[in-house]
This record gives sequence, structure tokens and C-alpha cells, in this order.
Amino acid sequence: MWPANLGLSVSRESMDKLKVYHAMLLKWQRAINIVSPKTLDEAWVRHFADSAQVAKYVSRESMIVVDLGSGGGFPGMVLAILKPDLDVHFIESDERKVQFIKNVSRETKVPITAHVQRIEQPIYGFVPDLVSARALANLETLFGFVIKWAEQNPELECLFMKGARYQEEIEQAQKTYQFDIDIHKSVTDPAGRILHIKNLQKK
Repeated sequence: MWPANLGLSVSRESMDKLKVYHAMLLKWQRAINIVSPKTLDEAWVRHFADSAQVAKYVSRESMIVVDLGSGGGFPGMVLAILKPDLDVHFIESDERKVQFIKNVSRETKVPITAHVQRIEQPIYGFVPDLVSARALANLETLFGFVIKWAEQNPELECLFMKGARYQEEIEQAQKTYQFDIDIHKSVTDPAGRILHIKNLQKK
């Protein structure tokens, strides 16, 4: 489990499900590359705690969430475990990783919806309230993916996990888009930030 000094507390039930998730990650990693192999020994901090810290910035218990480029399900699957009232959709082009997410869902009994497709392709049938992404693309590119949803839902929020160059990305994105932003320090990476975006519009 992650160290107590990170200040992340979850229920016993949620932690039990995260332990199942962690065990499955270790098992599946032997066959397919779910996460970077060099991060596997530190997975509790690098992936699980890193994702769990996002939960406190989810503004409502019941929201439609889209996790872009989900990979092994971080942060979306962790959010689904910690906040079971969320309706979480995963968009991931690697079918093997989607199968992994679906298996985690089944083993933890946490319902999710997974879409095997590229994030550039349109998705019909729902409009999210919240979009999450972790180490996926620069901010301007991410906005290009979600602006169609922001135009349909002015209340759309985004939680994007970023590294040390976050300020450069914000300045670049501001050339094309206008938005409100709260910047939160990461508890797992001194250089990392969580960008909480609202009121996204194209200039």
C-alpha cells in the first residue's frame, strides 16, 4: 500500500478492491506491458496513490466521467473504485489493456464501460461531466479532444495530470482556448500538478 504520509485515506472496502487491482496488475504485466516496467516495484505510489489523489477534486458524487487514453486504468479505474456512484467510461485503443480493465472491473465488482478506439474518434450516446487524463498529451491537444463535449455541456470539467512543463502547456493552450484553471500540487511527484479545468471555450 502507499505510505501514510501522502495523506490519502480510503475506506477498507475500497482498499481491498485496490489490492485486487494491484495483484492483477502484477500478474498481467508478465504477459503484456500495462505500465512501464521500471515503475512496477513502486506501483502503489506511482500509479495507485497518484490516481487516488485526483478523487478529492471530483466535484460531485454522481457524474459521467470519460478517462482518455486509459492504459491500465489510471486514474479512471481508481476513481471508479473510490467513488462508485461515478459512471466511468474508458477510451483506449489497445484492446489488451481494455481487456485488463474489464477484468479488473469484474474481479472488483465495480461497473465501468470501456471503448476500444482511438481518442480522436467521436463517441456517441453520452456527454461527460468530467474528463480525466494522465500523461497522455499536451494540454492544447487534450482540449482538441474534449472541446466538442464542452460545447454540448458548458459545465464540463477536466482533471489532467501533468509533469514539470505544465506552465508551458497552459501558456500554449491559452493561445487557442480560454478556460478557468485551478492548479493543485501532486502528493506523489514534487514536479507534478493536477490541472482542474472549467469553462473551456475556443477563442
